[in-house]
Amino acid sequence: MTLTGKQKRFLRSQANTLSPIFSVGKNGLTTTWLEELVMAIAKRELIKISLQQGSEETVDSVADYIETHSNISVVQTIGRTIVLYLPAVEEKYQKVSVALEKI
Repeated sequence: MTLTGKQKRFLRSQANTLSPIFSVGKNGLTTTWLEELVMAIAKRELIKISLQQGSEETVDSVADYIETHSNISVVQTIGRTIVLYLPAVEEKYQKVSVALEKI
């Protein structure tokens, strides 16, 4: 999914108050970790993840891994935090995507 500049700006504003719910540690990136991330974002649409200090991964490598191995869009990276977006499939979880369509 390709996001416009205005849509990314809206998503960044919505993510401002969110806390990271996933982290990348010394175990690095695995398919199991990515599956859990996809399940969590399917119910939230917009989440933050963070990289722990002991992680050998870089923010750019994590963002590239997520985008190439899933349909998740990387909205923003700030320091060791990444904001991710994926529109929910189920209607009851569609809050951000409904507002995003109007932009």
